[in-house]
Amino acid sequence: MPNPQKIVVIGAGINGVSTAIWLRRAGHEVTLLDKDGPGAGASFGNAGLLAQWAIIPVNTPGLMKTGLKYLLDPKSPLFLQWSYAPRLMPWLVKFMSHATEDRARKMIDGLIPMVTDSLSQHQALTRGTSAADFVALSDFSYAYETRAAFEADSYGWNFRREAGMAPELIEGPAVQDAEPILGPRIKCLAVTRGHGHILNPGGYVEALTQVLIEEGGAFRQAEVRDMTLTGGRITSVETTQGSLPCDHAVLAAGIWSKPLMRKLGLKVSMEAERGHHLHLKNPSQMPNNPIMITTGKFGFTPMNDGLRCAGTVELGSIEKGPSRKPLELIRYHLGRSCPDLTFDSAEEWLGFRPSTPDSLPLVGEIGQTGVHAAFGHQHIGLTAGPKTGRLVADMIDGRRPNIDMAPYDANRRF
Repeated sequence: MPNPQKIVVIGAGINGVSTAIWLRRAGHEVTLLDKDGPGAGASFGNAGLLAQWAIIPVNTPGLMKTGLKYLLDPKSPLFLQWSYAPRLMPWLVKFMSHATEDRARKMIDGLIPMVTDSLSQHQALTRGTSAADFVALSDFSYAYETRAAFEADSYGWNFRREAGMAPELIEGPAVQDAEPILGPRIKCLAVTRGHGHILNPGGYVEALTQVLIEEGGAFRQAEVRDMTLTGGRITSVETTQGSLPCDHAVLAAGIWSKPLMRKLGLKVSMEAERGHHLHLKNPSQMPNNPIMITTGKFGFTPMNDGLRCAGTVELGSIEKGPSRKPLELIRYHLGRSCPDLTFDSAEEWLGFRPSTPDSLPLVGEIGQTGVHAAFGHQHIGLTAGPKTGRLVADMIDGRRPNIDMAPYDANRRF
């Protein structure tokens, strides 16, 4: 290209490394930064799902009623650190304000173009590289204990049908024929076809970082201390390894983007949904495809080194360690749904999903600063990472994205 620019990408999760690769392929001089290393945050411990079906936000109509019910039920998939509630309240009020029919429709309309082509976006990012081996083709099933429980989820399924994802229902003993890992308690499977999953999320991001290096980009393990703006535009990123001059910077540090935004004098409304996982080593059974256990709101995914069980939502502090109750809930519902499953050991993990009040990410330039947002993806970070990276690269190059970017405006008010 006639005018290659120096670009620093902050955060080596899936959004950051995807952005860095697409920018490098456009001919720019790209440096990817992370204080902990590639794929060390939420990109490491997620369920590995390319969730093309994840178009229904958490804050749908009726959330106030169901949320209170969940908080009072110790067997529900929603948890709250009550000591953190006062700090959480301003964000929670905004989050609840979007749980209306009109705003839910807008959130769904924003999620559809961001996630429904996830598999093809991951394939485009990895084609011809060693990272392609991590992308597996699969179907995805929602496991229900009854047909009535499936029908009670009609709100979400109606929107998925509109988006071209009508489920195939499998009922009765045929459930166990399709997925022998499931016990007789599961009597209904809602199967969506033509999706994908990642066989090792942490390894995948590490492999993508190596792809970036092989294609001429750079990676540095360093912590960002500040950003220098001259005349209102970014001119350098200050790190523990010194100053990095740049023409543009990309904030793709997940929940850690929030304090970096403060360095720009901006306050972003974003909180962490604490997500836990159990990674089962040497399981006695593996599902044929990833499955969502709807009673516990977590998925389990076959990976190349075990069975990943991840999900649930806990609202709370990023400064506290793992909570026992979400992990116990996963074990409880896993045991009920897969009674014959055994395993040698279970790795426990905690990560932080960066969540905005309207359940949509921030993607695009922050004012006229030359700093570009690529964070706030809540439950769809892995799913939407490659597309987010491509969109940011297009905008930096002055190319108009082929989707409406207004829902993801980094300058929007919540």
